[in-house]
Amino acid sequence: MSNFSIYNTQSRDLQIVNVSGRPVHIYCCGPTVYRDAHVGNLRTFLLSDLISRTLKLSGMEVLLIQNITDVGHMSEDFEAEDKMLNQAKLEKIHPFEIARKYEEKFHTDLARLNIAPAHSYPRASETIPGMLSSIQALVDNGSAYVGESGSVYFSAQSFPSYGAISGNRLDSLKPGHRYEYSDDGEKKFHADWALWKAAGNRTEMVWDSPWGRGFPGWHIECTAMSLDLLDKHVDIHVGGIDLRFPHHENERAQSNSIIGSEAVDLWVHGEHLLFEGRKMSKSANNVVLVEDLISQGLDPLSLRLALMENRYRSQMDLTWDSLRAANSTLNRWRSAMANWGASKEVGFDSEINAALLADLDTPRALLRLRAVEKDQLLTPAQKREIFNFADQVFALDLKRVVEVKPLNPEQSDLLEKRVTARSEKNWSESDRIRDLLALDGIVVSDSPDGQSWAWSN
Repeated sequence: MSNFSIYNTQSRDLQIVNVSGRPVHIYCCGPTVYRDAHVGNLRTFLLSDLISRTLKLSGMEVLLIQNITDVGHMSEDFEAEDKMLNQAKLEKIHPFEIARKYEEKFHTDLARLNIAPAHSYPRASETIPGMLSSIQALVDNGSAYVGESGSVYFSAQSFPSYGAISGNRLDSLKPGHRYEYSDDGEKKFHADWALWKAAGNRTEMVWDSPWGRGFPGWHIECTAMSLDLLDKHVDIHVGGIDLRFPHHENERAQSNSIIGSEAVDLWVHGEHLLFEGRKMSKSANNVVLVEDLISQGLDPLSLRLALMENRYRSQMDLTWDSLRAANSTLNRWRSAMANWGASKEVGFDSEINAALLADLDTPRALLRLRAVEKDQLLTPAQKREIFNFADQVFALDLKRVVEVKPLNPEQSDLLEKRVTARSEKNWSESDRIRDLLALDGIVVSDSPDGQSWAWSN
């Protein structure tokens, strides 16, 4: 049995993952594939990877399912235009071409971050029969009802413990709350939500159903997929904190109403990610993609390292400086690993192990790794073996050989001029020189110890 504990949003305390005789069932809410996944989205997918790797480190098997949302209205406001259809119009290609395009880019980004593939990536568009079966089960047991238009709604009042995850009780969800769509004339209660929506004038991405032609609501897909692919029980359900309400509340109500018991043992949520002090958004022009890191000469794994410097359930402010510092650390560690020999042996470190098992305390584990790096009582071989042990979860490719190239005179001169600019507090000149060096593949980082640099690859 694992002694891995993690914070359960529903119970609001740490709980040990206690599974025996079978793999740990993990379901992670995947991407909505109408745009690129930004670094904030990827923080959630890294979370499921860290959970999986830590469980495997403790000797457990894992069965991870991650859905691909390529259909279903992505909002509770059905009057607003569907994001998938809207993007298809913008790019002037078929909605499913949009879905496949961004799904492929999603998998590319996962690989760049060494996020191990899930066992299955079910697409919503290919699991419509399962959704229809789940909806029918809810209608049959009185948890859902059919409107005159052919839309099907979940009866929120049929589920007394609604709000257990987020604390949003039904009596506090007044008419007009922002998750309510406007065409609610058929609903018996204002907080009910659509499981199936009649097609109306919509002609793309619609299917036949027992209630007429239409398309699924946002929440039912995860219920159908998780119950089907994880044998009607999820040990750990992972998602971003923004999904806690309404998505996970509604999913819990649906799933529990179908099977008659708690479908999920642990609800785990990753916190919001800010960038340079602000929420990422198109309007703020600060949406950062993995491709942006690469264009800046940074190893994508510098993002993985930078994200692990903070606890997964703490809001984090990511910056370009922190990414450059992480990139510099990666290069230093890889160079050190090469100097420590070529052993592939995997050691063990009780402090790193204990930190990971205690609610994924990756900052403490990384502090320990830095201490190992400087520990003069450890032999080079011992250091390398401990780094090999940590990299089973960190997955930073620490054994990768770093290309060592000499600086040319112009590059050396620029580095010296940048030191001078910083001493004179000429920050604009400092940034200009840093950007020039980045064009040559030189990543400059600043710390209390001064300026450091490394080749980006």
